[in-house]
Amino acid sequence: MVRMGVDLGGTKIEIVALNDGGKELFRKRIPTPREYPATLDAIEALVNEVESTLGETGTVGVGIPGVVSPYSGLVKNANSTWINGHPLDVDLGERLNREVRVANDANCFAVSEAVDGAAAGKGVVFGVIIGTGCGAGFAINGKVHAGGNGIGGEWGHNPLPWMTSDEFNTTSCFCGNRDCIETFISGTGFVRDFKAAGGQANSGIEIASLVENGDKLAKAAFERYIDRLARSLAHVINVLDPDVIVLGGGVSNIAAIYPLLPEVLPKYVLGGECRTPVVQNMYGGSSGVRGAAWLW
Repeated sequence: MVRMGVDLGGTKIEIVALNDGGKELFRKRIPTPREYPATLDAIEALVNEVESTLGETGTVGVGIPGVVSPYSGLVKNANSTWINGHPLDVDLGERLNREVRVANDANCFAVSEAVDGAAAGKGVVFGVIIGTGCGAGFAINGKVHAGGNGIGGEWGHNPLPWMTSDEFNTTSCFCGNRDCIETFISGTGFVRDFKAAGGQANSGIEIASLVENGDKLAKAAFERYIDRLARSLAHVINVLDPDVIVLGGGVSNIAAIYPLLPEVLPKYVLGGECRTPVVQNMYGGSSGVRGAAWLW
């Protein structure tokens, strides 16, 4: 059976087709039309192209930067704002004459890594995407766990745990709240903190490079970052205790995170012990679209 996955982003739509063993059979990327009917047209055309090329029909899963409300059936919280307020799964299903499964893109990331990626074989997987923003998702036995409200994994919009007096009430989040985890541990938050201390860099990768070159401001900023990331992940471990945590997004490419984070996590995990593996993703930018395919 062919499994098609679609990653519907703000600037591009990507489709991939996988066989049952996860081998990639087809891939294509096009610009995203910033208008709802045209977005439906684009996805329909991509699916038709896959099936024409491969000579068989298949299942379709779609990852979006938002969620489908389990109450209204409409998309909400998407930064691709033109899909908000629409029944995307229903509309695509009617066009493609089949059921279409739609999930949050961070949940798709978690599923991808759980099925045949860095967390393959693990029962409970927490997938974290740390880039410009910060998203996360749960996969349980290789399936999305969206929760009753459809917001499972929206960990980045909880307050930073165990805040110090220097951290409290210092950041504002686009969600309308203050001091969200995202505002501290996203790449944007990492750079903001470094610049506030007098440093100059445009990305977390740049700060990590400065650390390697002995920059004292960068070293101090990176230590603060690791401590905040540890607090944030310990919060999840204390509640759910996942089998593995997989990091994705640009910040996940900082190699120094992986030996340092396990040293700090036990400080915040109940009981003072923690051996939860925190690993880098296997599929990089392809995890989301592959996870959409694995929604079936």
